[in-house]
Amino acid sequence: MILTHRLALAALITLTGNACAASPTPPTTGADPLVSLPSDQLHWQDVPGTQGAVRYANTQGNILSDGEGFYSAFVRFKAGTDNGLHTHSQTLPTVVLSGTFYARIDGKEVLYPAGSYYSLPANLVHESGCKAGTDCLLFQYQANNFDLVPASR
Repeated sequence: MILTHRLALAALITLTGNACAASPTPPTTGADPLVSLPSDQLHWQDVPGTQGAVRYANTQGNILSDGEGFYSAFVRFKAGTDNGLHTHSQTLPTVVLSGTFYARIDGKEVLYPAGSYYSLPANLVHESGCKAGTDCLLFQYQANNFDLVPASR
């Protein structure tokens, strides 16, 4: 369990690298631009069709870009939100920052409390959501835009 928490923390540090830097101005060299997003500067938006139960704040790219490349984003689920049975067309790495998220795969539920990391393989049929009690805050990233494809049993 401690190793899992350390791996999740290492992944988060690697992904957010310069997020705590002081200046939001990109460097003038050919290097990648600085990404600096203090929490009060995140722009939260509702995921369409979720009636406010799921919200996102892009940190790089756009989670809903429809195939325009890499994104990383914070995603917030209201406590008790269930996503139903679905798949994703690409691998979905996720770090759970608060709350307890879950995934049900082949009838087995796995809980991911704050500090957990998981990476769902592409096209894996599963159900997921945020347990009742506390909202869930996740950090997700993919090579291309996020998708959720409803599936049947």
